Amino acid sequence: MKQPELLAPASDMEGALIALKYGADALFCGGPMLQLRADTAGMDEETLSCVAHAVHKRGKKLYVTVNSFVYSREISCLASYAGQLQSIGADALIVSDIGALAEIKEAVPGIELHLSTQANCMNWRAARVYYDLGVRRIVLARELSISQIAEISKNVPEDLELEAFVHGAMCMSYSGRCLISSFLTGRSANRGDCTQSCRWNYHLTEEKRPGEYFPVTEDENGTAILSSKELCCISFLDQLRNAGVSCFKIEGRMRTPYSIGVTVNAYRMALDGTASEAELRRELDTTSHRPYCSGFYLEEPEALAPDTTGYVRDWLFVATAMQDAAEGVVIIQTRNRFSVGDTLEVLSPGKTGRPFIVTRMRNEAGEDLPLSNVPMSILTIDCPYDVQQGDLFRKSVK
Repeated sequence: MKQPELLAPASDMEGALIALKYGADALFCGGPMLQLRADTAGMDEETLSCVAHAVHKRGKKLYVTVNSFVYSREISCLASYAGQLQSIGADALIVSDIGALAEIKEAVPGIELHLSTQANCMNWRAARVYYDLGVRRIVLARELSISQIAEISKNVPEDLELEAFVHGAMCMSYSGRCLISSFLTGRSANRGDCTQSCRWNYHLTEEKRPGEYFPVTEDENGTAILSSKELCCISFLDQLRNAGVSCFKIEGRMRTPYSIGVTVNAYRMALDGTASEAELRRELDTTSHRPYCSGFYLEEPEALAPDTTGYVRDWLFVATAMQDAAEGVVIIQTRNRFSVGDTLEVLSPGKTGRPFIVTRMRNEAGEDLPLSNVPMSILTIDCPYDVQQGDLFRKSVK
C-alpha cells in the first residue's frame, strides 16, 4: 500500500521551510484572499511564489486554500485569482463553495481541485457528485468515523483521493461552520475572522436579576462547554490508512514554526516507523496544546468531552541553529530565556529530542555569558551533537 502523503500547514516562509525540513510531503497555505484564516496567516503573492519555489525545488507539492464562504460580489474575481495562483505554482486549490468550484473549474480547467472539509462531505454519494464536478481530492468531514471513511473509500472512483485531519485543533461546530463569533462580535469564522469565542469563559444570568451572575462549574477549572480538545491520531494511523485515507493533514496555519516542526517530525517518524508510540507522544507533548483526543474516528463518546483544563505548556522553544555544526559548538539565534546549567534538547529531522547541559555560552564578541535573555541574539553554545541549520532547541519548564 502506498505511503500516505503528510500534509503540513504554513503561514510564512519560516514555517514553510521548517515543515519541509522536518518531513512534510506537501504544504497547504492561504493566499491574500478567501483563505479562511486571519489575514496574518495568508501570504502575499511574492511570499507565495517563494514558497512554491522552495516546495518544488524539494520535489514536494503546494496546495492553496480558497475555502472561505464566497459572496456574490466576489465571484467575478475568482477566475483571475485562480489563474494567478496557478501561475505562481499552486499544485491544487482547496475550495469549499460549490459556486466557487464551478467558476474556477470553468476559468482554469488545468488546476487540480480539492474539496475543503468546510463542505462537509459525509458520504460516498456526495463524494461522487463532487468528483463529477472536477474534484480530485476530498478533505473529509471531521465528524466521520474510521468505518464510515472505509465505506466512502469502497464506493468512490480509484482516482478520487481521500484526505483526513490527523492532528490539531477542532471546532465544536460542524466541520468549522460556527456562528458564535459572528453573533457575539460580528466577526465571521466562515470568512477567516474567528475570535475563538468558544474558548471564552461564560457565566449564567437570570432574566429578572440583571447583573447577578450564577456560576456553572464543571470542575475546579470552571466551565468549558464549548471548548474542544485537540485531535491526535498518532496511535491509529494504520487504521486510517487501511480505511482508504491517502493524505494525513496536520492542522495549524496559526501555529508557531516550532509547533509545526515538532508535529511534522513526529508524524514523519510515525509513518516511517522510526520511533515508538511513547516517544512520539512525548514529542507531541512538547508543544503548546490542549488535552489530546481521538475525535470522532474511534467512536469513543468520552473523547469528545469539552476541555476544561486549557493549554498544556510544559516546554519552551529557546533557539534555532544558524548553520550546520559538528560536535562541539553551534551558533544559535535565541528565542526565549535559558541559562548556563540548563538542560536543553535539540530536535533534528527524523530524531527525537536529544538532551544536553549548557556548559558554556558566548556572545558574538566571544564574551562568556551566564544566561540568554534577549530574543533574537546570536550566541555560541557548546553542544555534544552534530546539528543541522534550522534545528530547534527547547527546554522543559515544568
